[in-house]
Amino acid sequence: MCPVAEPKLDHTAPDRQYRPSVIEYQHLQAVEVIEYQRGSAHCEPMLQKTLIPFGVALALTLSSPVSAAECYADYKAKKDGPLRLHYGVVQLRGPCKKGPAKNEIASRIASDGWTLLNVLAVFGPEGLQQRKGNAGSFYLRF
Repeated sequence: MCPVAEPKLDHTAPDRQYRPSVIEYQHLQAVEVIEYQRGSAHCEPMLQKTLIPFGVALALTLSSPVSAAECYADYKAKKDGPLRLHYGVVQLRGPCKKGPAKNEIASRIASDGWTLLNVLAVFGPEGLQQRKGNAGSFYLRF
């Protein structure tokens, strides 16, 4: 909100009783008050110039692809000898895209002897609950 100031100038005393420096100060103060009030009429465009870009940046940040902290992927993997398959869900640390997710998941599950078959989807926290039952013990395991 733009503050609105009321001019508070005392013009009851004659100017000649003040020293010249005081008169100049009073004159400058009157100009400042007038300018301030004139600026308050233009306050809305000023707010639009500063708040709208900030709001747009905030909206783009919030609506952009899910950040890595909130990014998950579901995948299929296999382990040979004997052949075993599993479906899992993993939280991604890197970019929230299928390509980089493949490399990240492959390296993380390889430490336990699994081979990545494919990444099915990359999603945000809204997709976790629907996948939890199917992933079983491989839900956020790696």
